[in-house]
Order: sequence, then structure tokens, then C-alpha cells
Amino acid sequence: MKPIILLPEAEQEMLEAAFYYQSKASGLGIDYLSEVERAVEAIAESPYTWPILEGELRRRLVRRFPFSVLYRIDPDEIVVIAVAHLSKRPGYWKKRIINSRLR
Repeated sequence: MKPIILLPEAEQEMLEAAFYYQSKASGLGIDYLSEVERAVEAIAESPYTWPILEGELRRRLVRRFPFSVLYRIDPDEIVVIAVAHLSKRPGYWKKRIINSRLR
């Protein structure tokens, strides 16, 4: 299995969503993080399973929550570009694709 790297922006938005859900109901933030972790583990086990969203970018939906994990498969690793809400700010993550190649 290839290692999975989360861009700092992807990790930040994931944590912000967890804090939001936790503020709504005790334990809901933990549930959210668990579902994101399951999605990332599924990507690690079988990265080519999930559909291409655009170019090289693939998308794995997160169960129970309106989020998806957007990722790219590189030769040596899998790069998570965003943990994106499905209906907020569509396409905001596109600039990250170019910026992530410069890191």
C-alpha cells in the first residue's frame, strides 16, 4: 500500500468539520472523524476503485456525512487534496492541485 499524505489544508478542513459536528452533539465529531478515517483506509486499500472526478483527481464519499475525500494517486504516495463538503463552495480546492505539486 502507498502511504497517504493529507495536505495541511485538507487536514484543517477535516478538523474544523469535526469541531462543528462535536458542537452540535456530543460524540458526533468523533463519528465524523471515524467515517473520514474509514474512507481514507478504503482509498489506501484500493485507490483505483473510486471514480475520477476531474483530471487525475478521484473522489470517495464519506458515509453518513455530506463530505468527500478528494485525492490524487502519485507514483509513491496518495495525496488527499481536500475533505470537501458536497454542497459548499464547489471547486474551491482546484488551486490546491497545482500548489500540491510544488511542495
